[in-house]
Amino acid sequence: MHADNTTDGLAVLAACTADVRQWYSQNGLQLHPDKSEVLAVVTATQLQVAASTVSSVSVAGVDLTVSDEMKVLGVVLDRRLSFDSHVRTVLEHATTTSKPSVTSGIY
Repeated sequence: MHADNTTDGLAVLAACTADVRQWYSQNGLQLHPDKSEVLAVVTATQLQVAASTVSSVSVAGVDLTVSDEMKVLGVVLDRRLSFDSHVRTVLEHATTTSKPSVTSGIY
């Protein structure tokens, strides 16, 4: 991602998602962009450009705010794919999950 082509790339994305939404509609399906999230997965250098130029992305006519992280199929992804948030979430869940009772017979 470079500052000089970011706008063009976002325009292409907006046009493509509008076309997908139209195709869905013509085929009896629905695209719910308002239930979608945006995460820019970038390098550290690209993050500087993205943070200063991209705050939202138009998906099928709906402006979505770019998130710092998102959860996909139980995995927490962040912009740099460090998985720090995911590991933190898994550890928190592991330490707060109650263990089965010895008397229940389930181990």
